[in-house]
Amino acid sequence: MTIEEFKKISEKLINWIGNYYENIRSFPVKSNVKPKDIINSLPDSIPQKGVQFEKIFYDFETKILKGITHWQHPRFFAYFPANTSFPSILGELLTSALGVQGMIWLTSPAATELEEKVVYWLRDAMGLTKEFTGVLQDTASTATLVSILTAREKASNYCINEEGFYNSQKFTVYCSKEAHSSIDKAVKIAGIGLKNLRKIPVDNSFSMIPEVLEQTIQEDIERGFRPLCIVGALGTTGSTAIDPLETLGNIAKKYDIWLHIDGAMAGSALLLPEFQYLSKGIDLADTFVFNPHKWLFTNFDCSVYFVKDKTALLKTFQITPSYLQTDFDKEVNNYRDWGIQLGRRFRALKLWFVLSYFGLEGLREKLRQHLQFTNELKKMISKDTNFEILAPVNFTTICFRYVGKDRTFDEEELNRINKKILDSINESGFAFLSHTLLNGKFAIRFSIGQTNTELKDITETWNFIKNTANKVIYNGA
Repeated sequence: MTIEEFKKISEKLINWIGNYYENIRSFPVKSNVKPKDIINSLPDSIPQKGVQFEKIFYDFETKILKGITHWQHPRFFAYFPANTSFPSILGELLTSALGVQGMIWLTSPAATELEEKVVYWLRDAMGLTKEFTGVLQDTASTATLVSILTAREKASNYCINEEGFYNSQKFTVYCSKEAHSSIDKAVKIAGIGLKNLRKIPVDNSFSMIPEVLEQTIQEDIERGFRPLCIVGALGTTGSTAIDPLETLGNIAKKYDIWLHIDGAMAGSALLLPEFQYLSKGIDLADTFVFNPHKWLFTNFDCSVYFVKDKTALLKTFQITPSYLQTDFDKEVNNYRDWGIQLGRRFRALKLWFVLSYFGLEGLREKLRQHLQFTNELKKMISKDTNFEILAPVNFTTICFRYVGKDRTFDEEELNRINKKILDSINESGFAFLSHTLLNGKFAIRFSIGQTNTELKDITETWNFIKNTANKVIYNGA
């Protein structure tokens, strides 16, 4: 492809993207293709001769696009958002064009120094202590693994990296029963073992019960275990519950345990002064992670990982073969040493575009708008006696279910009815929502945070939910 061809095709693609966003509400939010539909529509092998771009793009529109679930659709309310924005898209376009591999400062000084700058910008804007430094990881799952590995090495005086687990102490890790599955995966990868992950019960707000945590820690110590790490949640995945972070911090300090805070979705709320009271607990933590790719209009992947003990992090991950040594290593950050990957994308560019374009005022306005939409939806659900809210609404996720005015259904029937309501909504393509289980109750999750969602998308979806519930009940659940 020549430069001139690239220019012409790029112009068409940018126009296509613009038209896509103009007409995105016309697409079904969730793809309803069947398994193997896409793979069976594609050739069995690489084309022997090159295909013209027009044909490739035609296949994209006719074969690939129908298998896309439209995460940027304003009625995407499932899971947590993976939102983007036009400044982020443009930043990612430039990132792709530059093709930077930012493993060390020397391979692109701007990639390293811009990353350092945006992390400090966010730290200060979120009201966090200046003890934190930080780095961009791909996801919160990776950041949690990095945190547990660092805790493991610090607790073992960095022996496990050298000698393995032979004759090592038996470590334990603690989180709530509502914590994200990435913690389970991290303890497996880190060699701690799932049997040594303690899932602490939660209270009626689905927050970790600190008294049970401390009791469990004491029992583990008496049994010869070494409590290694507590993972607290600033917004659990199921219901965005908030663990008692300050209390967890005090317990961690009392027993000399590493504390990691997972704020993957809700962490962005710390940009709002009215939520910065939560930083009291976070400032007691060793590490804290949140994802701009969830609720800060920066496309996937982009996760900000704050850490206090930079030395422990580097001693855990730093490996410097001769071919990576440079004359600047003592003066700069080489972010290959701050995590698992050697090769690193230039994630900071799109994040810088977003932070600069919106500005702090613009970001706060957008976040508050989503919180306002959530409050409006909460009012609508609360007024309808056919439905009940199942968990506190801390941020922008509401967990609710259909119960019926007369409440003549038992719990098993209600779970079946609500699953059928959810499946019907998602199969329609009008909106996409997900679910969770709260105390054994099937809850429909309505998670707001997509960049271009408007209040009409909330109200229209709520009306659609009510109508769908009526159809399910009328047709016989």
